[in-house]
Amino acid sequence: MDAVLRAGAIYLALMVLFRISGRRSLGELTSFDFVLLMIIGEATQQALLGDDFSVTNAILVIITLIAIDVGFSLAKRKSTRLGKLIDGGPTIIVENGAFLRHRMNEARIGEDDVMQAARLAQGIERVEQIKFAIIERNGKISIITRDQSAD
Repeated sequence: MDAVLRAGAIYLALMVLFRISGRRSLGELTSFDFVLLMIIGEATQQALLGDDFSVTNAILVIITLIAIDVGFSLAKRKSTRLGKLIDGGPTIIVENGAFLRHRMNEARIGEDDVMQAARLAQGIERVEQIKFAIIERNGKISIITRDQSAD
């Protein structure tokens, strides 16, 4: 029972911490982000298993984590409020060619990040060419150009 309680506590703690730390997709991780995730993984493993390194305990922890994840996904499907609380929602960070700096600061996204996404997705060179830049729930930045949208 101890492993189940540990798994539940760690799952909730990591969910809250990653929600607070912001959205960044795996494709946009820096080397430091990757190393940090590895360290978090090792610390989490130690916290989950405690002194019991048995296969049975590991399987119990894995089952618990999957059950919690499935439970949350089912709950998010039934409640849009819960889904927004857990995953967040899309955030507009550029509107009509102007950076929305307050929202960018909250998301910890810089102008360079937005312009990189614009260049990669649409070949855009200037912020004035962007009608909307939106940070999606998965951390990716979607770009809508002035040409693509109906004014």
